Amino acid sequence: MTAFEYHDGATLCEGYVALPAGAGPHPAVLIAHNWMGQGEGDNAVARKLAAMGYVGIAIDVYGKGVRGGPTADNAALMMPFASDRMKLRQRLLAAVTAAAAHPAIDADRMAFIGYCFGGLCALDMARANAPVRGVASFHGSYGPLGEPTPLISPKVLVLHGWDDPITPPDATLALAHELNAAGADWQLIAYGHTMHSFTNPAADNPAGGMAYSAVADRRSWAALTAFLDELFKA
Repeated sequence: MTAFEYHDGATLCEGYVALPAGAGPHPAVLIAHNWMGQGEGDNAVARKLAAMGYVGIAIDVYGKGVRGGPTADNAALMMPFASDRMKLRQRLLAAVTAAAAHPAIDADRMAFIGYCFGGLCALDMARANAPVRGVASFHGSYGPLGEPTPLISPKVLVLHGWDDPITPPDATLALAHELNAAGADWQLIAYGHTMHSFTNPAADNPAGGMAYSAVADRRSWAALTAFLDELFKA
């Protein structure tokens, strides 16, 4: 494991960095985790992105050594950030700032993506106008900050399971209205008959609204690939 350590104030965070082949600096993609905390699934996404020529950085929202589990109720880890969005914004911006200072990264070519809770993180980086070219949310939550969103500069890609009970159609429509009002360059792709956590092969709780979808997983990654091409190669 190649650790990626950085601080938010006194809190030490430990993520993971995967470097592409060849001389840099390279474009970078930061990856925000789900409610379990930073883990091997995020690291695998970082390596997949590195194989595509990007620096992949799986960030750590909770802090070094603070992790949940796949069968645990991880709300106690997530809610201090989900309920205090300025605290969350500060923690995320600390990761973006650390990534921008990494010698292998072109700080003018960064993107931010996230899964589930991490999807909220990605959208909040757009709302904060973080110094990234674009953000992408995979089956994220969409709750607004509760105040008017300023004009949004990063491009936004939302990858959504239409049958996700965490983000029902009214929440999805509200996000579209928010992004439109903020002047964002946004796109939303909804996958029919698709629930929450559709990119996670271990998700198997249809009664709870969570299920893996190989089709939506493949399609959403293709959409992300095209989005990153647009951000960095167009």
